[in-house]
Amino acid sequence: MHQAPTTFEVEAAAIRKRRMQRGISIAHLAEQVGCSDSYLRKLEGGTRRRVGPEIYVPLRTALDATDDDLLANRER
Repeated sequence: MHQAPTTFEVEAAAIRKRRMQRGISIAHLAEQVGCSDSYLRKLEGGTRRRVGPEIYVPLRTALDATDDDLLANRER
């Protein structure tokens, strides 16, 4: 039986690029995701790379992204 990952390793530059392309501020995206601005800055800056599904799923949804768009070590 396949279990969902407990954490996801995200690509900092991909998060920032998608947010900027959509013209969303860090504050607005953080509100949509349900995290703090500083947490999102750490994700975009690469100082925090792993997130749980409670952050990853809303982040992916808010950015209208796929796993291939946001996860590290994926072909682009």
